[in-house]
Amino acid sequence: MSYLLWKTLVISPVVLGVTVLVSARAMAAEVASSSEAKSAQTEAPIASIFIQTEQLKFNQQLVAQANTDENKVLEQVNRYSSEGKNQNSLSQVTSVSQFSDVQPTDWAFQALQSLVERYGCIAGYPNSTYRGNRALTRYEFAAGLNACLDRVNELIATATSDLVTKQDLATLQRLQEEFSAELATLRGRVDAVEARTAELEANQFSTTTKLVGEAIFAVTDVFGGDTGDANNTVFQDRVRLDLQTSFTGKDVLHTRLAAGNALAFSQVDNGGLPIDTAEGTQTFQLGSTGNNSVIIDWLAYYVPIGPAQAYFAATGGIHSDYAATNNPYFEDFDGGNGALSTFASESPIYRIGGGAGAALTLPFGSGGSFFKPSSLTVGYLASNANNPGVNQGLLEGNYAALGQLNFSVGDRLALAATYVHGYHGAGGGNLFDLGGGLGSTNRVVGTGQANTLSALNAASSNSYGVSAAFRPSDKLSISGFVSYHDVTGFGIGDDYEAWSYGVGVALPDFGKQGNVLGIFAGAEPYSFNRPGFTGNDIPYHFEGFYKYRVSDNISITPGVIWLTSPGQNSDNDDAIIGTLRTTFTF
Repeated sequence: MSYLLWKTLVISPVVLGVTVLVSARAMAAEVASSSEAKSAQTEAPIASIFIQTEQLKFNQQLVAQANTDENKVLEQVNRYSSEGKNQNSLSQVTSVSQFSDVQPTDWAFQALQSLVERYGCIAGYPNSTYRGNRALTRYEFAAGLNACLDRVNELIATATSDLVTKQDLATLQRLQEEFSAELATLRGRVDAVEARTAELEANQFSTTTKLVGEAIFAVTDVFGGDTGDANNTVFQDRVRLDLQTSFTGKDVLHTRLAAGNALAFSQVDNGGLPIDTAEGTQTFQLGSTGNNSVIIDWLAYYVPIGPAQAYFAATGGIHSDYAATNNPYFEDFDGGNGALSTFASESPIYRIGGGAGAALTLPFGSGGSFFKPSSLTVGYLASNANNPGVNQGLLEGNYAALGQLNFSVGDRLALAATYVHGYHGAGGGNLFDLGGGLGSTNRVVGTGQANTLSALNAASSNSYGVSAAFRPSDKLSISGFVSYHDVTGFGIGDDYEAWSYGVGVALPDFGKQGNVLGIFAGAEPYSFNRPGFTGNDIPYHFEGFYKYRVSDNISITPGVIWLTSPGQNSDNDDAIIGTLRTTFTF
């Protein structure tokens, strides 16, 4: 009789311990799911809680790719595969001390210690954690119970069969039957994941490369005076296909194909003559290839070097690829989900120069400093780096070198101080040319007075800018910038100064999760008292847009751009640009 009692005590704690331990976690799961449901009803999730000072371009573009169901499955498969590779060192633990997240002060420590060390029926995660504070599902309970039941069967098999009562066996049988459905479903899900893994591996075109695409359809027109009469309603498009390749899991190589037919409107003064200005240029009008011919418009590589982030561009590089612009919800790297105009999307200081080169971002201030996290960004881009001719190439041709200090104050305020030194060779061109180079007519923002460089002599420019982004709540973002540009020409009368400033207010999740209402106002780059130019008025720019998220991959953005004193001349009629932009991301 005493031996029977001892055998009963051997078996009973296993069932009782598992029941007590997992029932508490099961109740936690119900409470957690209930709390999460309430939270989802009262507060829509946002893309990011904090304002990021390291606003790298490839992270933004991966958002669209991460939203697709197939990539979610692929990410799960990769995660499970990684865990499986590391599972050799820990499957069945023999001591509770093997769990890095279990402490003797935990309320369930003794129960867990008993289950692990006395009965050996608890397994941990591959990284030596137990994750005891996480909510427990019925499937996980079934799997844990099954492991303990297997251990009980081993104990029974080592003793005489008549020493186990029928009541004990009946209890064990009922527990097995209770969770038989969950165990069967769990096995089915594992089989489904394995089948899905095989399908994805068989059909993916590369194990290292993801394809991220964006297609923009835009109907747009301009109204007001002679400018309205000189232009018609147009239907324009631009398509970008970005091949994102990672060789180590931390680096990204971007090979982007682009095609488009979008052109900016030509503005006309009251005398019927064209206005020399780039005011009102929209982001989808950049990178037009004329008649949708396909080109490689961006080839760049991001790779961490120790704590620093390195950036290398072979073609199509711009400063906002690697430098934080501090303009959330307006900045979309000239894509189709931010502001309509090139001016409202980022400070004009990032539009000076471009092409091929390199940059490095070094973090600092992660300790107890007031500004944290903070970083220093330096970069160099040459406009004609591929040309071996005289006064061309990586070092002798046009270039723009950037230095920027990035600061964060808490988790709601980001600041940046930017300096850009540029060299512009003889042969003309524009200050805000996005890397167009010598003799280029490319200008992407600002008036002719602020852009036009001497065609006879070379010049250097020193530009200074500050930007800030403040997020007082998850439903409100305020950002702005000021930039000053001092151009020193090498000929008589070639010197001039230019200014620009702007401020924007964004309301994320306005009306619906994923929607954005944005209002931006400021002055596009302008310059006063330049010989040979007419107009000394400030060209104000007002813009409003509302991005409506139809689905994870489709958004529709109606918006209006109002330009006063085009060409810095108040005698010219105001121009109003209306746009309906539809963006497809995949």
